[in-house]
Amino acid sequence: MDALVMYDSVFGNTEKVAVAIGEGLATKLKTETKRFKDVEVNQIKDVKLFVVGSPTRAFRATPELVKFLKSLPPKSLEGVKIAGFDTRVSQEQIDSKFLTTMVKIFGYAAEPICKRLMKKGGSEIADPEGFYVGGTEGPLLDGELERAKEWGAKLAERI
Repeated sequence: MDALVMYDSVFGNTEKVAVAIGEGLATKLKTETKRFKDVEVNQIKDVKLFVVGSPTRAFRATPELVKFLKSLPPKSLEGVKIAGFDTRVSQEQIDSKFLTTMVKIFGYAAEPICKRLMKKGGSEIADPEGFYVGGTEGPLLDGELERAKEWGAKLAERI
């Protein structure tokens, strides 16, 4: 396997994005897409590209995914290219000055995901990416699955 897309999903939107990213990667790389609970650490060390995604929950990734990422051994991602993504509500959709301010301060899940992966030795090949949902439970906004597939294909070209 050349690439692994690992994700967590609460309402199914992040799973759909992960699958679309995997399809884009599969245009050039042998790729698997798996929920984090189905991934073993030894599967990660031999991939060229490790892509991780989560829904944004309270300005971060799901607690279970964060726990998994923390459990990765030090330097376990050395030599592995990494990228992170999340699903999120756009700032334009947030009808609260307080929440808009909180998003500006704390951000979304993708950036902390990438930071954790780099802390374990991974080498970031793309800026963290966000894909938009129409509300807490979704659905994904029009065009987001296509954009996810295109992002996956662009990542594949960088390997």
